[in-house]
Amino acid sequence: MPPVGVAVSLVAAMRKFPTSETVTPTPGQKPRMTPDSAQVPAASATWTNAEPNTLMERVLAPANLRCAYQRVVSNKGAPGADGMTVSELAGYVNQCWPILKARLLAGEYHPQAVRAVEIPKPQGGTRQLGIPSVVDRLIQQALQQQLTPIFDPLFSDYSYGFRPGRSTHQAIEMARAHVAAGHRWCVELDLEKFFDRVNHDILMACVEQHVEDKSVLRLIRRYLEAGIMSGGVVSPRQEGTPQGGPLSPLLSNILLDELDRELERRGHRFVRYADDANIYVRSPRAGERVLASVGRFLSQRLKLTVNRKKSQVARAWKCNYLGYGMSWHQQPRLRVSAMSLGRLRDRLAELLSSARGHKMANTIERINPVLRGWAGYFKLSQSKRPLEELDGWLRHKLRCAIWRQWKQPSARARNLMRLGLSEERACKSAYNGRGPWWNSGASHMNQALPKKLWDRLGLVSILDTINRLSRVT
Repeated sequence: MPPVGVAVSLVAAMRKFPTSETVTPTPGQKPRMTPDSAQVPAASATWTNAEPNTLMERVLAPANLRCAYQRVVSNKGAPGADGMTVSELAGYVNQCWPILKARLLAGEYHPQAVRAVEIPKPQGGTRQLGIPSVVDRLIQQALQQQLTPIFDPLFSDYSYGFRPGRSTHQAIEMARAHVAAGHRWCVELDLEKFFDRVNHDILMACVEQHVEDKSVLRLIRRYLEAGIMSGGVVSPRQEGTPQGGPLSPLLSNILLDELDRELERRGHRFVRYADDANIYVRSPRAGERVLASVGRFLSQRLKLTVNRKKSQVARAWKCNYLGYGMSWHQQPRLRVSAMSLGRLRDRLAELLSSARGHKMANTIERINPVLRGWAGYFKLSQSKRPLEELDGWLRHKLRCAIWRQWKQPSARARNLMRLGLSEERACKSAYNGRGPWWNSGASHMNQALPKKLWDRLGLVSILDTINRLSRVT
């Protein structure tokens, strides 16, 4: 039987989705779509606005589903195992709501297998994601919106990942506050393949402490146990919660809240963002003791394993957290980690690899969103020199691309004169026989293409952007 979806009611001002041209799909067949299939689904004749009594009824309430639908569509995302795209969701669910509602309320709905996708990890290797179908993403989002108000108030104040009103920047500031308070040794915890090793029974026991609706509990377990499709073959899953669905971050926080409460009970200073957890102590001996005892707790209580090769006890300024590092000062100064700087250089080098065959305005337009996003994330950095060097390196790369575009020495001399160099210096520079990288870093190219010219061309300066953001905050 094909996957079925959810129809979301419209407010009066919304454009209604036409249903007269749709036909009921047969098994294995997608519905015939209309040109407006990306619009919000129209109200169904079977849709009711009765006051919800159970948690599942609140999940399926019109307002909750409308919000979930808009979130799924705005997030876009790739199709799941069935190949249905986000733009096809509205037309499909417009037909199938009565069937799905009955199956969900009766506890008879079974999610599809997730589509396996592997992405590279920053430290090397790959991470497997599980992409649910768009219909299952809609249901998971509706579940998440109703479960979050139940669980989020119970979570630790030291937990920051995937929580409303909390951010990575707050987690980083908390880490710095711990070090400034004198806890200058860091226990870096690395949970080995956390999302692949989540024990379903332990997780469901944590959920059942605060959720009584059997149909909701049954549906969550079925999402945990949904198979993984890779190469057209579906493999069953006995443990783990695949990254890629709206429900996974909340479930991971529910499970790891057990760790948070244990650390709080012991009086530790710590900060956790999803499965990235750092504990701050006053001495290396205390750090080794904490690492060993927390490892035992995770193994015995949550059936999770600490990767001892990647976990360590070290000075706080020798550890990175969420892309940031910090200085050794009594009041630590935040900085961008060397790994984050290297990853940005690699990304920019990849974008600039084809710059030679394009107009410089197009190249700048392509890299500016990356620079703005990166500067926005690292706006807390107080170490300016690496950012200044990064800006200089980027301009060097762009000047190198321009030098290559000029090709012939005569063209180089002509363009250098056009940019303000004397004829003698332009000709000497153009015919010096040196390579593109040397010339693009030499004084004649720096004089011809100074920073103020790149500013006029609209190139984002990371240092200037972070300085401006720092003044605003």
